[in-house]
Amino acid sequence: ATTERNADVEPDKNHIVSYSLNKVHLQSQACASSSDGGALDPEPPTIPKRRQEILKWNGWGFKDSKFFVNKDGQVEFTGERYRISGSTMPAMKDWMCKTIGISLDHKAPSQPEISAANIPLPIKNESFIADMRRTAISHSDDCQDRLFRAHGHTLHEIFLLREGKFDRIPDLVIWPVSHEEVVKVVELACKHNVVVIPFGGGTSVSLALECPHEEKRMIVSLDTSQMNRILWIDEQNLTMKAECGIIGQDLERKLAEKGLCTGHEPDSMEFSSLGGWVATRASGMKKNIYGNIEDLLIHVRMVTPRGVMEKNCQVPRMSSGLDIHHFILGSEGTLGVITEVTLKVRPLPPCKKYGSVVFPNFESGVNCMREVAKQRCAPASIRLMDNEQFQFGHALKVESKSLLTNFMDGLKKLYITKLKGFDPSKLAVATLLFEGTKEEVAAQEKRVYEIAALFRGLPGGADNGERGYMLTFVIAYLRDIAFDYYVVAESFETSVPWDRCLDLCQNVKERLHRECKDNGIQFPPYITCRVTQTYDSGACVYFYFAFNYRGISNPVHLYEHIESCGREEILANGGSISHHHGVGKIRKRYLKRAIGEIGLGAMQSIKQYIDPNNIFGNNNLMIGHPLTGHVKPDAPNALLPSKL
Repeated sequence: ATTERNADVEPDKNHIVSYSLNKVHLQSQACASSSDGGALDPEPPTIPKRRQEILKWNGWGFKDSKFFVNKDGQVEFTGERYRISGSTMPAMKDWMCKTIGISLDHKAPSQPEISAANIPLPIKNESFIADMRRTAISHSDDCQDRLFRAHGHTLHEIFLLREGKFDRIPDLVIWPVSHEEVVKVVELACKHNVVVIPFGGGTSVSLALECPHEEKRMIVSLDTSQMNRILWIDEQNLTMKAECGIIGQDLERKLAEKGLCTGHEPDSMEFSSLGGWVATRASGMKKNIYGNIEDLLIHVRMVTPRGVMEKNCQVPRMSSGLDIHHFILGSEGTLGVITEVTLKVRPLPPCKKYGSVVFPNFESGVNCMREVAKQRCAPASIRLMDNEQFQFGHALKVESKSLLTNFMDGLKKLYITKLKGFDPSKLAVATLLFEGTKEEVAAQEKRVYEIAALFRGLPGGADNGERGYMLTFVIAYLRDIAFDYYVVAESFETSVPWDRCLDLCQNVKERLHRECKDNGIQFPPYITCRVTQTYDSGACVYFYFAFNYRGISNPVHLYEHIESCGREEILANGGSISHHHGVGKIRKRYLKRAIGEIGLGAMQSIKQYIDPNNIFGNNNLMIGHPLTGHVKPDAPNALLPSKL
């Protein structure tokens, strides 16, 4: 770790494309002809500084985009941002009513926007605030600014917004615009013993952004959204450096202008930030070609209470003892603020093609995916949906006015169910995305479809594959309409060895069904899974779990209890506590089982050295001594954090 800038970090400027840095810019030969001395003017970010201007305050995504039941009794999606915007889904209402027991006559209450009177008063450290004012770094104690950064998107948090209130939220929001300003904020926080919680895109589903209820110190939300610039692109070495707050869709759009991409596409990429990807060890759906975030990472800077942690060079690999990148990856805001990240980039693929395969059952599909992984011929993305998820996807199909389309869909169904004998209540579907040159894509298609045929898989067409991936970015909006009709829903995920994959899927589903029955849930729950990432030795499995809570007094508490039973079943069947969602506060009870007491102690030793006073006190992971839950007071004036 070093607190000074190392001359070896920046690459040769002769082959760098430069972006304006507002205050300063890196001038390059590639931009020498521009009128402002070499810089390219950056576009404004998609998400504004005041997020509440375009984002929902009590749900997912943009204000202008939502599912609702229209006057004709059909489910419709509003807005103009997505391909299904303005479309109706004729089968969706019946699916909702029959599968989960929704009644359109019973709408759940939801409070109007939370007023200032229902938001906790800020705890003020006047000395810190006075020093902040002298820095001229943008900050606010506005109620809505504070509330918007008090939560992520767990069921627990969104339900609180709709029907409850928060006991503790950040006392101040700060918007630094550079690495240097972050350094200044952290220095002041250390000086005045103020808690700092980094905030990126706000898409956490692990309670990572929840303020510790018992924290008596002032809590600052350090919002990185104004640090959203690409600092340089190195076209010779195929790397780029960007600030931590840039969100995925802005990053990919700007890179695409240069014919490049990172290929990192998590389902949250519209809103999640580059720094958040590193802090949570994120994974994207196209990792088969481009890798997970740890595979893409070349260099990272993190501001800690001890100073700036970073390597002194940007090389593809180095053997220098323990890799400090792995101290930062997955640190979830407990050690410092990630400020700048260098990633690998790739030329945009000239050819992109979708596909799908229909299998007679889920087991055949899993066995096919295992063989594809074994032969290392996986396309950019391959996802296997079980029958419940297939039926759900079919219900989401938008209304088609084309007689030819409806006729062809009918022929496909006839061919698969009647001529090939597939049972519609058992079949499973894999969606495929191929990327590369035209020749590479053709070769991938040939191998994948040949392997699928060995497991009775039938090509399902490109349209079904494309529609499956298109729905990726609107699925999260469904939870909001579910809330409107007394349904609580959430997803959770795991990674599992291939030889345990089928058993894990079946046993977790059975456990959830059993727990729902034992806990008096009146309506049949919706429980489904998909195998969504493949590796040589295993896979990532996603579960979706929902139930109708009419007649239940505390649905969130019950949901969390049943989900924890599902997590116990995952662990009992050889699965991990998380593949990419992270630990946060929801799963930290399982961390000792996941990494062992010695591993936990090593993690705590790093925390103790880097942040002895628990300035980054969001209480994610297992902060504090591994046995007592407290930081040992080895450092002068060390603060003992509250119990975990």
